Amino acid sequence: MIYQYTFSFPGFFDMTAVCNEEAITHLLFDGAIDAPVKKTPLLLECERQLEEYFSGKRAVFTLPLDPKGTPFQRQVWQALLTIPYGETRSYGQIAKQVGREKAARAVGGANHNNPISILIPCHRVIGADGTLWGYGGGLDKKKALLDLEQKYRAGLTLGGCHE
Repeated sequence: MIYQYTFSFPGFFDMTAVCNEEAITHLLFDGAIDAPVKKTPLLLECERQLEEYFSGKRAVFTLPLDPKGTPFQRQVWQALLTIPYGETRSYGQIAKQVGREKAARAVGGANHNNPISILIPCHRVIGADGTLWGYGGGLDKKKALLDLEQKYRAGLTLGGCHE
């Protein structure tokens, strides 16, 4: 069974989290899916960890994740989980990390299809020249997330971006 629940983060945006019995499957901006609304323990924990993230008290998420995608997409999403809080990588750097050095555009496509925004930090991927490129939630949200992480980076103990 899958469930969804929408959270509001004042000063930021509303997000809808979706889970199955074991893991988060989606974290969406501006949208929902066809699933019952229910505050499951996992969705409430997701909300709590996101509240901590938005208030600068969390750099590492400890939620079980289950994104659905192609093997290449899943490989890219795993690579995104290695980008530390407050840092960025280029599409080309991620392509090289997954062993497909010439696949920067394909990395962009995988980023675009990431179903679990923020928790799988696709917002941390930028152009080789440092410019912000596409983001499913909009470039304004990507910039807000990167600015948030820069603001709080120095005050957090950083152990990576996912346990």
